[in-house]
Amino acid sequence: MRVVVGISGASGAIYGVRLLQELKNTGVEVALVITGHGKEILGMETDIPLTNIEELADVVYSDDDLTAPPASGSYLFDGMVICPCSMSSFSKIATGISDSLITRAAAVCLKEKRKLILVPREAPLSTIYLRNMLVLAEAGAVVLPPSPAFYHRPRTFDDLVNFVIGKVMDSLGVEHQLFRRWGTE
Repeated sequence: MRVVVGISGASGAIYGVRLLQELKNTGVEVALVITGHGKEILGMETDIPLTNIEELADVVYSDDDLTAPPASGSYLFDGMVICPCSMSSFSKIATGISDSLITRAAAVCLKEKRKLILVPREAPLSTIYLRNMLVLAEAGAVVLPPSPAFYHRPRTFDDLVNFVIGKVMDSLGVEHQLFRRWGTE
């Protein structure tokens, strides 16, 4: 499986890092794109050097490189996850603006009917954001707000993050053991 992972400038950078770590553990081939603001937020919210984060991917592309392979429908990849997804990136994708590699690769997913998973991190949600979520859901995207459950009795911060990333992995169709499923011991 080949997946494009985008990290944009929303709070919740740990979600993107944890997703990269888990995909690396499962052998999924990852192309990574991080926006400029995404890099800033990673620096503010984690103590992990950017080079260590980039090493979790098989290939890293610059967000301003619209000639990179994920910008084309002829580049075969199975899907894309933007995690976290800023509402700016989310809104651009919803309105068809493809002015960066992340927004263009997302547009490719929609036009080619490939899996597109968006993890928007914002609260509260305005009417505009909710409409954009509906637009993207109707276009075939999976809108997956990072909302952890509590039935698995999380004990740590990592348990909460792992639940959200487990839901992303479920949406990708990648097996994982990140949380105890409902109805299991």
